[in-house]
Amino acid sequence: MSSEYQIGHEGDFTYRGHTLDELQDMSLEDVAELLPARQRRSITRGLSVEKEKLLDEAREAGEEETANDPIRTHLRDMPIVPEMVGLTFAVYTGQSFERVKVEPEMLGHYLGEFQLTRNSVEHGQAGIGATRSSKFVPLK
Repeated sequence: MSSEYQIGHEGDFTYRGHTLDELQDMSLEDVAELLPARQRRSITRGLSVEKEKLLDEAREAGEEETANDPIRTHLRDMPIVPEMVGLTFAVYTGQSFERVKVEPEMLGHYLGEFQLTRNSVEHGQAGIGATRSSKFVPLK
């Protein structure tokens, strides 16, 4: 288990010694001090207008509301902050919007980390026009 977050005996989630309720009551600058360096730097230098708008949408939305109609975004580089926990986002993968339900353990990561942009390739048999050497399939 990571040293950043722990789940106690009663099932209480803590992130670097703070419960989720404490984190949600903190200001964004105070939460930024607890995040990893890259996320902390992006928040202290100021979030872009698009990221601020996404954060405002997240603050206004409710858990039940986003479960049916997730918040759509192209912002894969948005750091996950405590206000976003419990909400569902539709993150763009380059082809389609895929759902991401933000859990407390995702704090300090980026939205894009939870939806991959590339599919794994599974090669089949050689097709028409293949060279003689590539048509060779060993028998088992």
